[in-house]
Order: sequence, then structure tokens, then C-alpha cells
Amino acid sequence: MRSLGNYVRFLAAVQLLPALESGEETLVGGQAVLEGVMMRSPHAWAIACRKPSGQVVTMSEPLERPSDKHKWMGWPIIRGVMTLGYAMTLGYRALRFSANVAIEELMQGEKAGDHKEKAAALRRNEANPRSASPEKTTHISGWLAAANVIISVAFFIFMYKYLPLLAATELKRLDPAFGGQIVFNLIDGAIRLALFLLFIWGVSLFPDIRRVYEYHGAEHKTVFAFENGDPLETEAVQRYSTFHPRCGTSFLMTVMLISIGFYMLIPFTTFWGRFASRIALLPVIAGVSYEIIRFAAKHRGSLFALMTAPGLWLQRITTKSPSDDQAQCAITALNHAMELEKEHGGELVIA
Repeated sequence: MRSLGNYVRFLAAVQLLPALESGEETLVGGQAVLEGVMMRSPHAWAIACRKPSGQVVTMSEPLERPSDKHKWMGWPIIRGVMTLGYAMTLGYRALRFSANVAIEELMQGEKAGDHKEKAAALRRNEANPRSASPEKTTHISGWLAAANVIISVAFFIFMYKYLPLLAATELKRLDPAFGGQIVFNLIDGAIRLALFLLFIWGVSLFPDIRRVYEYHGAEHKTVFAFENGDPLETEAVQRYSTFHPRCGTSFLMTVMLISIGFYMLIPFTTFWGRFASRIALLPVIAGVSYEIIRFAAKHRGSLFALMTAPGLWLQRITTKSPSDDQAQCAITALNHAMELEKEHGGELVIA
């Protein structure tokens, strides 16, 4: 049952991945994972996860920025789509690593606790080889990981594209006054936003996800300390806020708001025409939202910064104050990333 619980927790975290990830290839960023934090610099990434035993497991690798390979990937709008896709892929790898660490620790505990039962089972299997069962795996297999990605994408499309559009369409049938282009898309957007907020708040009630939100806060605090040139020490890191403008939560809120305006410009009036256009416009909306978040992070007093304010408010749910141990995980991850950055990267640009 505990193994199943870890898989469920992993699946829930996959759904939250866009809200936990801060995608920016020219700055330091990161992501909360299961019992740990992933930190990323322009040319390196590292992850630190704490086992139930207290041991911190780390892993780090160099990175190659997408825009270093192809200059066109650095163009406005396009760079947002490419960078976010790259960050999501990296974030999923980090989340899978953290899940495997948790599962491996659990399986080791089960092996120690069930030593006598397994020894007896082994003797029975030797007596009757056909009754032998395969050994348990301690990792999330490739097919299960692929299934989680498919489920996550399907969930996103169903929850935030199909359901709001269906509800708005049904309201239009009940009262034609809801069928106007502006009113219809305002209703569609309001329902989509309500579903998103309900999901974010609902999963925060689960203790395991709340701990992920605490690690999310640790990531933000550590990035703030680094950006301000403070020493990466627990006491210094803990002085900072858990709310950061360059966050996946702010990005998703911006996407939700920007999409309302985009959909008002689409001339389709049939259900499936509108649904197809919402899917097709996802990369464009994501690219524009990325540029707004990027600009707002550098110009805190601009009008665009006001557009990101709802995302900062929402971080009151998606980030929680971390413990010193959780902050130390984020510090460890960033230190490992920066060590590789010095070896493989150039000058780091800080907004």
C-alpha cells in the first residue's frame, strides 16, 4: 500500500509540475520535487533529496541551453515555448529521480522488515520453482513514466479546455445572452480559473503535497538569497520570502488570464471548432505569457508586473515556509549546480 501511495503522490506531483517549475534558461531557477529540490543554472542542474533516514541523495549533470544549439530558439515567443518545454522535460526527470529515491528507501525498509518472511518464501520457491514470483522493482519504469505523462496531458486538456468550454456552451443553450463572443469567453475563462484554483487548493490539503509546497518555498528562498548575493547558508536563506515572480504558479495564472483575450479573437462558434483552436493556440499563449513573466521579473514596477500579481497571490497556496532541513536541501542542490556551472558555463546573468 505504501508503494501505491508513492505512485499516487508522484502522479499528483506530475499534475502540479507546471506550477512548481520556474523555466528560464538565462537565470538560476528550480523546482520542488518529492522530499527535495532541483536547482538549475544555465549550463548545469542538480537535485538533492532527503531520505526518511535523513540522508541527502544528490545528482548533478551539465546542461546545454537550447538557444546555444539553434539561434532561432532564442527568438521572442519561440524561446518561451522551447525553454518551457525543455524545463518541463528536465523537471519531469527530476521528479522521477526523487520518486525513485523514495521508492528505493521504502523497498529497502520492507526488505529489512520482512527478512524472515522472504527467507521462508525463498525456501518454498526452491522447493517449487514454478511458484517463484519476480523481484520487486525499486524504480518507476519507463512505461509507467510514459503513462503518467499521457495521463497528465489528458487531465490538463480535459480539466482546463474541455470542461470549461462544455459548461459555457451549456449555459449559452440555457440563455442566448451568454452566447456573445465576449461574454461567452469570459464565462469560459472564469470556469477554467475556478477549476484551476480548486485543484491547487484541494491537493494542498494532502500532507504529502503540502511538503512539496514547503520545498517549493525553500527553492524560492534560496534563489532569492543567491540573486541578492547573500551566502547560501540556512539562516540567510530563511530570511527571504517564499513568493517569487519568476515561478510556474505565476506563469500558469498569466496563461489563464491571457488566454481569455486570445480566445475572444477566434471567430469559431461551434463547440469542436473552439475546442480545436484552444489546443492549437497553447504554444502561442505560452510563448506570450513567458515573455510577460520575463519582462515583469526585470521591471517590477511596470504594468506587466501587475498582470503577474495574481500569480504571486496564488503562491500563498503553492509555497509554504520550509524547515531548516528543507532549506538545506535547496542550498545543497544549488551549490552542486553552481559547481558544474563554473566548469561548463560562461558568465551567469542575474536579473
